[in-house]
Amino acid sequence: MKRSAVRPSPLFLGLLAVTAAGAALTLLESGAARIGGTVLFVLGGWATSLCLHEFGHAYVAFRGGDHSVVHKGYLSLDIRRYTDPVLSIVLPLVLLAFGGIPLPGGAVWINHHALRDKRVESMVSLAGPLTNLALGGLLIGAVVLFSPTGALAHALSYLAMVQIIAFVLNVLPVPGLDGWGAIEPWTSPQAQAFGAKARPWAPLVLFAVLIGLPSVGSLFFDLAFSVFELLGGDRYAAALGQSNFLFWR
Repeated sequence: MKRSAVRPSPLFLGLLAVTAAGAALTLLESGAARIGGTVLFVLGGWATSLCLHEFGHAYVAFRGGDHSVVHKGYLSLDIRRYTDPVLSIVLPLVLLAFGGIPLPGGAVWINHHALRDKRVESMVSLAGPLTNLALGGLLIGAVVLFSPTGALAHALSYLAMVQIIAFVLNVLPVPGLDGWGAIEPWTSPQAQAFGAKARPWAPLVLFAVLIGLPSVGSLFFDLAFSVFELLGGDRYAAALGQSNFLFWR
């Protein structure tokens, strides 16, 4: 693989810079700076993770035989190269900012016929949510190892929790989500045909159920919080970070 194929784009580096600037602001004494810093850090960090999520799919696909991802620019981490910047980046950021829901971004286009076998197809689908899980673990580890104080610890914990929620959501076996993509190669032709038809609307039904049926939503978030705490996350710190992020509520 050419090194240029995986060199981060300037836009991706810009997202990292925004995230770092937000982290720096949380360290200031001003309440406005801490809130503004939390918003910048979480939005910048979430946008960064969306890029890494899609990169994870593309990189595993490349290793599994689909070299077209290089020519499509998916390995550059450039947000403009993904399926639809509005659906993949803007909409998830808006939903996170106004609803606190980490909506999965749009998927990259993978040539499944070029992949070596079904196992690779499953790993391509799982690579994205596993990236979110790894990022959540790293953020939790940063809090545990470096013991940041105040708003930065809260922002780190909340962003970690968002990553874990995104992981749990994405691995659900629902058409249109990565969990379905992981099992789809092993299902019958009839199930695959159903999945293809349900893919555009099934995630919307899932979100409606999670929001409209509190008991189901509670079970889902309890599962996500259990994974978060199993990895060492501080639920109270995450709640404080969420309060700063959704300051307008």
